[in-house]
Amino acid sequence: MKNKLEKFFKLKENKTDVKTEVIGGLTTFVTFAYALLVIPNILKMGGMNAQGLKGDAALNLSMSTDPIIASAFASVCIAAAVGTLIMALRANLPFVLAPGLGLVSFFSYNICLKLNFTWQEGLAAVFISGILFIIITLTSIREKIVSAIPQNLKYAITAGIGLFISLIGLKSGGLVVASPGTLVAFGDFKDKAVILTIIGLVIGIILMARKVTGAMLISIIITTLIGIPMGVTNLQGMHIFSMPTIGDTFFAMDIKGLLTSNGDGVLGALLTVFMVVITLSLVDLFDTIGTLLGTAQSSGMVTEDGDVKNLRKALESDAVGTTCGAVLGTTTLATVVESAAGISAGARTGLSNIVVSIMLVLSLFFSGVVGIVPQSATAPALVIVGILMMGAVSEIDFSDFTEAVPAFFTIAMMPFTYSIANGIAVGMIFYPIVKIATGKGKEVHKILYVFALLFILRFILMPD
Repeated sequence: MKNKLEKFFKLKENKTDVKTEVIGGLTTFVTFAYALLVIPNILKMGGMNAQGLKGDAALNLSMSTDPIIASAFASVCIAAAVGTLIMALRANLPFVLAPGLGLVSFFSYNICLKLNFTWQEGLAAVFISGILFIIITLTSIREKIVSAIPQNLKYAITAGIGLFISLIGLKSGGLVVASPGTLVAFGDFKDKAVILTIIGLVIGIILMARKVTGAMLISIIITTLIGIPMGVTNLQGMHIFSMPTIGDTFFAMDIKGLLTSNGDGVLGALLTVFMVVITLSLVDLFDTIGTLLGTAQSSGMVTEDGDVKNLRKALESDAVGTTCGAVLGTTTLATVVESAAGISAGARTGLSNIVVSIMLVLSLFFSGVVGIVPQSATAPALVIVGILMMGAVSEIDFSDFTEAVPAFFTIAMMPFTYSIANGIAVGMIFYPIVKIATGKGKEVHKILYVFALLFILRFILMPD
């Protein structure tokens, strides 16, 4: 058995062994597992529940009481297991594929809340973006799009999403609330749920600062336990072992509804779908490329030319994983940054992904425990992930005003308009404008001009 693993995953060639890969896989899972607790809470806010409740109205729903949320949890586990397994067998790389928090937030807060699509129509958009990804990955289009987007805008998109995710975490934890006079303000610090959020945030920050493996997962568990005597963690309906169910989300995507539900006619519907699909594709594109390049280069998993080993196969795995995820009933899959934890522990091949996939399948049978986790426990994780993503700001060249302007608007418009799509669109509009105005129009790729015109058309025909 050991020899077969050695031969298939080329362990010696990659200077690793079975034990190291298993440890690396377990490290990645423990570091990433917090997302399994966070994602269902974000999805239910967008109406992915049996009652169709959205926003604050969905706060008290849980996996133990709502079949859609339970099914969504199962679909996340299965889709991540399948995507991660595809990456292991196709690309032989230790990168985990799972629904990205930025894309999950876009699904709930933009597609479902702002654009008022049902979650079934949202899944149809994810499916279309997956098919699009498969097509462009099998050609050279994906590489051309990557080269067309300025590096500073790529960093800005990552940072903007980080700021946006942090805002969502602060809001869902009650630390930031709406205010008629100042738009936003601090929440009620006498509220037990807000106090628990603060406790969770402090615990998470301390553990992260001390570089504890699985810091966010540990902080979520501790915060949930502290919430029991405080009366915030609701143990009603809790059960240790549960049989998973995915029937309520499996193949639930509504492509017809996606194309016909917009009240602005056929053109308006097509433009809305275009905006949604392109945003899903671009964010996934930058998340995947950025994670692959960053972690691969730091660990030596690159070719002599500096490219990621099996890059094309990795991108193919990402595209197929997203399509499978939509069919199962979850959002766009992306290469998760927590993969870096396992790589730091020595993982170098797809064998570590096999371990992660096994752990994800086992997680299916403990939704009854996961379901009791309150938002006060998961909200701090969103804030911390946002902090980590904001690190991309340091890479932006603010000394060049023509680069600073589009980067600023990309970052600022995401939280200020509560829309990842708006941030990307405004940044891509301003980039060619400032470049042309300073005689640097030739620096702008033709593809970016096309995107800018399409986004301008979208704002004119469908203003928010």
